[in-house]
Amino acid sequence: MEVKLYVGNLSFNTTEDQLRTLFAQAGTVTSVELIKDRETGQSKGFAFVQMSTQAEAEQVIKTFNGSTFDNREIKVNPARPKEESGRGGYGSNRGGSYGGGGGYGNRGQGGPDRRGGGPRRY
Repeated sequence: MEVKLYVGNLSFNTTEDQLRTLFAQAGTVTSVELIKDRETGQSKGFAFVQMSTQAEAEQVIKTFNGSTFDNREIKVNPARPKEESGRGGYGSNRGGSYGGGGGYGNRGQGGPDRRGGGPRRY
């Protein structure tokens, strides 16, 4: 059974091949998906790596979580399934048709969709 891992705090210069080579030290890597910005094509600093077994995934976490790679302390955790939010593309607080309108959900207010640490959802 393949196990997907979240790998965070990567250098923007890190490549999929570098991640594949690194994690292959702990087992069989079945896929690497470096997440990139759609417009610029630049890395967003995190990736998902699939290992072929649970034991290999656990070995990768034990070996590489908190280790330094490309001058960054990387985070390696089990990936969690993406949760359905039920929100539209711009949030639910769009406001009226005249006079200023509302905001765009909780963005910029420190709400639950603020980007921060912890595993990303795929």
